[in-house]
Amino acid sequence: MLHKNAKPGYKAVIKKTATILIAVEAIAFAVSYAGWYRLNTNRDFRYYINENYPLILESYYQVGEFFSSDQSIRKHDQLIWKQEKQFPSSE
Repeated sequence: MLHKNAKPGYKAVIKKTATILIAVEAIAFAVSYAGWYRLNTNRDFRYYINENYPLILESYYQVGEFFSSDQSIRKHDQLIWKQEKQFPSSE
């Protein structure tokens, strides 16, 4: 007669928890990357973030300046936003 040994329950719990944590981490990374990509490529989105969440935009600029020490994106954005305020579009 063959005897089946039951698997300890904690191993299944640890495996499920690890799977869930890895999935959550992957989703969080994807969302973070999508946000960074949009900030990096869309000036209108940067303006929206500047108006509503200035701390996020400041952090974005600081990280970019840390890696490249180039402030051209910040200066260019500010120049264009200043010009747009002086000459609002007639839509």
